[in-house]
Amino acid sequence: MTVDLSALEQPIVQAPLAGGASTPELAAAVNSAGGLGFLAAGYKTAEAVAADIAKLRSLTDAPFGVNLFAPPAPVVDRSILDAYARELRADARRYGAELGKPIHDDDDYAAKLELVREQRVQVVSFTFGCPDATVMQSLRGCGCDVWVTVTSPREALLAQTAGATALVVQGFEAGGHRGYFQDDPHTEDLGLIAALRLIANSVELPLIAAGAICDGRAVAAVLCAGAVAAQIGTALMLAPEAGTSEPHRAALATPACTGLTRAFSGRQARGIVNRFMRDHGANAPAAYPDVHHMTTPVRAAARQAGDPDAINLWAGQTHSLARPAPAMEIVCTIGAEAREAAAALAARLAGPA
Repeated sequence: MTVDLSALEQPIVQAPLAGGASTPELAAAVNSAGGLGFLAAGYKTAEAVAADIAKLRSLTDAPFGVNLFAPPAPVVDRSILDAYARELRADARRYGAELGKPIHDDDDYAAKLELVREQRVQVVSFTFGCPDATVMQSLRGCGCDVWVTVTSPREALLAQTAGATALVVQGFEAGGHRGYFQDDPHTEDLGLIAALRLIANSVELPLIAAGAICDGRAVAAVLCAGAVAAQIGTALMLAPEAGTSEPHRAALATPACTGLTRAFSGRQARGIVNRFMRDHGANAPAAYPDVHHMTTPVRAAARQAGDPDAINLWAGQTHSLARPAPAMEIVCTIGAEAREAAAALAARLAGPA
């Protein structure tokens, strides 16, 4: 592997945080703390991602990763989208916005693949699916490690067979979009510890744990459960280097329940429960990225108005543990807490002197 996760000064990987929170400055700060920074390619053009890579390389010489969205599932029946659009029109009027067109695009997938190969990015990770073996081989041939986000042992085996070099194991607790390959209502949603143990017994790849990890004790717990590193996202969203919007920052700092919803994007994602989720969650179709494009103008208008009730307030279940501080300080503090927790556990298991 290009990046030896066991050699990181801090066993911490930054979650990509697509949709605004991801910045080169945030990734550079995580690198400076001894973790592994990431850039999100999702929702950006290949040209914008290239600019982010150039900016990050001007800030750090350390390895980093870029996360890509795998191509979406086939388009759903247009009548289902039309019905949901009718339901959303009142919200669009409320914010003086027009609904977006339900575009079924692949997020500039081919161009972004070519970019990360050309740039020889040290780690390329995938969410929402697993690339085929040909894509994996081409990336590895360019010196890229290839990570795949998985939520079950079945997905883990598919990713290992395709040629992944490591797996990001995402638990049910995680903020933002679920990384499952297919939206299957008959698949059991696994918590992070259960997913780690089942997947560790199914494959022979390094595992990066993701899901509501906001402090050092949680990092120590997932390392004990078989991970080589912990991926943190919500814990970094209050850092000044993050591009988190002000309404989102305010919501993260307020105790509130989270829930899973397709209302904003057509794909299950965990966020702080707000009016939009309550009003539309029951009727939102499994239609990503079509629904994402439909709601984008409404969310942008609500964000501009400072109204959190129609914004996707992505957050993990432990978001109340997140603290506003520089990203480097957050990562170093969590790393120190993890070492302290591990030492205390080792002493506890050693028994009486």
